[in-house]
This record gives sequence, structure tokens and C-alpha cells, in this order.
Amino acid sequence: MRALITGGVGFIGSALTLHLHGSGADVVVIDKLTYAANPASLAHLANSPRFKLVREDICNAAAMVELFSCVKPDKVYHLAAESHVDRSITGPQAFLQTNIMGTYSLLEAARAYWGKLSGADKDAFRFLHVSTDEVYGSLGPTGLFTEDTPYDPSSPYSSSKAASDHLAKAWQRTYGLPVLVSNCSNNYGPRHFPEKLIPLVILNALEMKPLPVYGDGSNIRDWLYVEDHARALQLICETGRIGETYNVGGRNERTNLQVVQKICDLLDELAPAAKPRRELITFVTDRPGHDHRYAIDATKLENELGWKAKENFETGLRKTVEWYLANRGWWEPLRQKVYTGQRLGVLETSTAQKAV
Repeated sequence: MRALITGGVGFIGSALTLHLHGSGADVVVIDKLTYAANPASLAHLANSPRFKLVREDICNAAAMVELFSCVKPDKVYHLAAESHVDRSITGPQAFLQTNIMGTYSLLEAARAYWGKLSGADKDAFRFLHVSTDEVYGSLGPTGLFTEDTPYDPSSPYSSSKAASDHLAKAWQRTYGLPVLVSNCSNNYGPRHFPEKLIPLVILNALEMKPLPVYGDGSNIRDWLYVEDHARALQLICETGRIGETYNVGGRNERTNLQVVQKICDLLDELAPAAKPRRELITFVTDRPGHDHRYAIDATKLENELGWKAKENFETGLRKTVEWYLANRGWWEPLRQKVYTGQRLGVLETSTAQKAV
């Protein structure tokens, strides 16, 4: 199998790249190598004849057409995206450009390539568009997101992903391109850029810095171990039904405060400090438009394709903390040169608001 992975140097993308390469596939990764991509995640594949990294922007339509012609992929996994909600609040343009127009460029390149295929090659081709549960908006205290939940995005990030989902589905319905869509819950695990909650808390706690928790910490997320997600993506792309959406979730709902407290307890056990790390927890002003609860119903994926998560939150979080403790060489350069842990997505109060 020849797999083309966009955003393959990112967090989920690198996990998928490692998984597919480990299963014997030839893997070509295209990545713009923005701040959130760390080539160290895939460094040990550099000498593999079954791996190639291409530095390019998916918004470059001509480059995408040429890439498909050269790679001749059987399967396309589209993960390239701007993905941090906080950054989208203060800089939405990059999210619209990459997540919407980049997806358009990729779909058109895929359509041009697929249209020239014939026979078994054409039958085998698949395009998996990888998305998020945030497109569904916020849940109340009960209920789960299903594949039929109406879209109701709240942030510039989730709105841009919702738009790209609709593009992917439209290209399947209008042009017949063999597209599938997946929507996942919050991922965590090794090689996660430290602006997101779990790696940020791990590294701040290691350095005995304040652990910021938005609002009162009651916001709930469903957590999915990234390697379980990678297995799901391969299964969906290879065996899922064309035109269908599959939700991927870990069935691990936790409040943000519970997540932070559990990380503190694990670090106190694995890397003891002078005082309990729960004392570092600091409640800060909530994020604008902060969805209260996400929870995925993965029944369709489980029953139809036979996927099951291998990790629960306790086992997955322990593996994650242990990985960061054992891989300082991966994250220390990021903390020193790329992102030092400062809060993102804070809106400045206007002069008029200050006067009121």
C-alpha cells in the first residue's frame, strides 16, 4: 500500500505515520512544517526506503497535483490543519486558509488523479478526511455525539473544520470521489505539541510552574489515546463505506480539573517534588466561547468495523507522562525556542469596553 499523509509530522499525523509504516505500508508525508510539527517525531524513519517527507503547503494547488502524480497513492489520509482553538481566537485567517482552502486544493488534486485511474487501482483508492468532534458544538450534561448530530461549531477552528468536512462530503456526492470522514474526540499521548492541555500541564508541573485551568475546570472532554486513533484511521480508510462518517472516541469523559489533578498525582509518584503539584493549580479566566462538554458515541465504528480502544484513560495517561519523562530531548527544544507555555487566545479589551 502507498499511503499519502498530509500533516504527517504533527501529533496525530506522526502517530499514524509510525503505525502505517510499522504495518508495512510505503508512506509519503507532506507537511508544511509549521511550529506544531516536530521532525524529531519521525527522525528514526529517515533512512527507511518506505518513507519520504515532502515539505510543502497543501494550499499550493499545483504542487498537490504534481505530488499525486509522483506518489501515486492508494490511500490518502488528510490530517493537515491548524488545530489549536486558542490560536484561532486571535488569528483565524490561517485556519480558514489551511483548513478550508487547503482541503479544497487537496480534494481537487485527488479528483484529478483518481479520474485518470482505471480498474483495480481506481477501485482501491480512498480519501479519508480526518476531523474533530468540535464541529458538533457543545453537549448538555447528558447525551453523546453521533454521526447524525447536526453541526454547531463555536470557534473559528471548529467552524473551519466544519466547512472542510462539508467540502469533503460534497466532493464525494458531486464527483463520486471515494471520500470518507472521521470525527474524533480529544487526543492525547506521546509527541503532542505542548500548547495543548495535557502536555502543557505535564511540562509546567515538571518545572513547578502554575497549572492554568480555564474557568472552574468543569468543562468535560472525551479522551482518546492517539495510537488507538491511528488504528481507527487505518481501519476506516481501508474498510469503511465510501461516503460515510465514523466517529472515533475513547469513552473516557473527564473534567479538565480531573485531568490536571490526575497528571499532578502521576508526576508526584514518578518524579517527586518538594510539594504536592496540586498546589500549582491556578484557575484563570475562561476561554471565549468555551464549549462545556464533548462526548463521542463510537458505536458505529465498533460494531461496523470492529474497532476497540486498547487504552483507558488511566493506562493511556500513565504511558503519556512516562513518555515525556523519558523524552526530554524531544520537548525541551520546543519549550526553549518555540513555545514557552504562555497563555494563548486572550482577547484584548477595547477602549470602549474599558470605559464602561
